[in-house]
Amino acid sequence: MAVRDRVQSQSQSTTAPTASGRRRINLLPYLFVLPHLIFFAAFLGWPFFYGIFVSLFNYDFSDPTYRPFVGLQNYINLFDSSSLQFADFWRSVVNTGTFIVWSVPPLVIIGLLLAVLLNSKLPGRNIFRAIFFAPWSLSAVVASLLGWWIFQDGGILNQSISGIGLQPNSWLGQMPWPWFAITLTTVWWTVGFNTVIFLAALQDISETLYEAASIDGANRVQQFLGITVPLLRPVIFFIITIQIIASANLFVQPRVITGGGPALQTESLIMRIATESFQFFRMGSGAAMCVMFAIILLILTALNFRLFGRTEQQ
Repeated sequence: MAVRDRVQSQSQSTTAPTASGRRRINLLPYLFVLPHLIFFAAFLGWPFFYGIFVSLFNYDFSDPTYRPFVGLQNYINLFDSSSLQFADFWRSVVNTGTFIVWSVPPLVIIGLLLAVLLNSKLPGRNIFRAIFFAPWSLSAVVASLLGWWIFQDGGILNQSISGIGLQPNSWLGQMPWPWFAITLTTVWWTVGFNTVIFLAALQDISETLYEAASIDGANRVQQFLGITVPLLRPVIFFIITIQIIASANLFVQPRVITGGGPALQTESLIMRIATESFQFFRMGSGAAMCVMFAIILLILTALNFRLFGRTEQQ
């Protein structure tokens, strides 16, 4: 009782008003947050709201004297089938969605399986951990160039196929093989990051759970489905969320590997925004596409929370 009364008196004294009638505010936490807040406002907050402002104008990048206010016309053009932007915009949206479907499942599943394998007590496992994580240290351009060298018509893959007497394939010129090349390059480049996250989460699972399941007669598959997957639900949910966002921001891989071809069938939404803004100099239309892209990402994230977040909370 004496200890509880002392704690209550101390908590009351820390929140009690001063002599002037005002509560004392501790500014130290806000000082720690302030540097991040400044960079966030300067490099994310201000560009976002300025982009919304630009989207309301016929903002010609090449003619700064002619920028008439058009209101929501740039947004209307994205939904008007007779406009110049309609077909290109929605084709790039479908292409980006296609890549999300192609890339997210293998990035999550392969990353989890590699983490389970590397978490086992095998000789040399630290070497394999470094090998699988090493591609993540490469830049997107370098990883994409490696993919292009492999999958181009005269690349390593076709040379190897010809060497064993088979017919080479046009990996970058005939659908759906360009998506295969882009996805395989992306998975090789980024799956190590997911593997490390899954591996850290696996090491927090107690070995006694697996020992008890083994005593009860559960095999490795049953232990994986009954213990590993349920306990990793929060991490799986996190990985799916960041992979959807990362895949939606696809740009470098198709830019380097396919150039958006064949016939713009691998042009991502970010590539279309860059073309609209910096090749055709229609900054207002490009800014409207950016705002729509942000809305699409919010919808995808909300659906992910709806579908997987509920399962994670159970």
